[in-house]
Amino acid sequence: MSRTLRAARLATFSFFALNGFVMGVWIVHIPAVEQRTGIGHAALGSLLLLLGAGAFLGMRLAGPLTDRIGSHRTVPAGAAVCSAALVLPALAGQAWTLGAALFVLGFGNGCLDVAMNTHAVQVERGYGRPVMSAFHAVFSVGGVFAAVGGALTLALGWSAAVTLPAVSGLGLLVTALSAPALLPHTAPDVERPAATRVKRRTPGRIWALAALAFALMLCEGVANDWSALHVRDVLDAPAATAALAYGAYSTAMTAGRLVTDRVVARAGAVFVVRYGALLAGAGLTAAALGGSVPAALAGWTAFGVGLSGCVPQFFSAAGHADRDSSGANVSRVAGLGYLGMLAGPAVIGPLTRLVPLNLALLLPVALCLAAAGAAGVLRPAPVPSQAPAGAAAP
Repeated sequence: MSRTLRAARLATFSFFALNGFVMGVWIVHIPAVEQRTGIGHAALGSLLLLLGAGAFLGMRLAGPLTDRIGSHRTVPAGAAVCSAALVLPALAGQAWTLGAALFVLGFGNGCLDVAMNTHAVQVERGYGRPVMSAFHAVFSVGGVFAAVGGALTLALGWSAAVTLPAVSGLGLLVTALSAPALLPHTAPDVERPAATRVKRRTPGRIWALAALAFALMLCEGVANDWSALHVRDVLDAPAATAALAYGAYSTAMTAGRLVTDRVVARAGAVFVVRYGALLAGAGLTAAALGGSVPAALAGWTAFGVGLSGCVPQFFSAAGHADRDSSGANVSRVAGLGYLGMLAGPAVIGPLTRLVPLNLALLLPVALCLAAAGAAGVLRPAPVPSQAPAGAAAP
């Protein structure tokens, strides 16, 4: 394996960790920023939608741009915007300035998300074996460090106006140090004259991958926002015990991603998604219907293990489907998946008006079962065989 490729993989790890760390630091400081601006929970919830809107726009723009100029340019650009924008919420003093700050932060996050996943596909192509899940595991590790570091700085009495600019500067430094190691761009269609290029329609397989990403990232969103509430409200557990539900899920998610690449190399992506989704569905069913805290914690752990390796396979398959449109395809899968992440918590809430929370959690169980049944879409399309030279056409 060439030193250049190993350096590119290390740089890609750096950007995934940076993305998880920057966004994690923002999440930790949401209460402080909310207090600084003097807004209520309802207003904050509305403003957070602007972060989602900015991220979605960034994803949609970054994909085609990455295909045009290369991920070695869009990755550091997205990382720089995301890092620099972290300063803005600390400076916001009113609701409208906070909304603008969150939109810019979301935009940078969306650009970086698509660009770094596209570059990860390029690195994976160079290695010739699965490496995508490890990148996503490092993203999760970045979030863990953000939670620990953020808790420490808050305990020391550091304000958001101090911590967020410091992390912003660190992010810009990591970007500057890591960017030179990224792989250079391979221009698309180099053999084909520009006059013969035509705009290609997005294959149905890419939209199928995007739909699966939507379904399973919706499940991830449910775990993020409802796992602790489920254990507290349904099982009457203390708040400290309830927090273990999300801790068990997120730890299992990270650990699962660290080993998924080896499983994919041995058994294939279809195996990982099919049986991972089935395990996730079984785990959440046990958590929802088990009736005890140990059963719930075990169920949320299984849910995390099962989901851990699924979504990276969708990014990888989309990126490998067409080298010339890798960025655009990744942006479609990432964009629809991100909408699922946002929709998950929002869908469960209204359902709890009709059924108890534990029964509402059976909706993501159904989505897991559907994803398991549709996992075959991950099989690459067969390449048509070519007739030997000189053979007569039928």
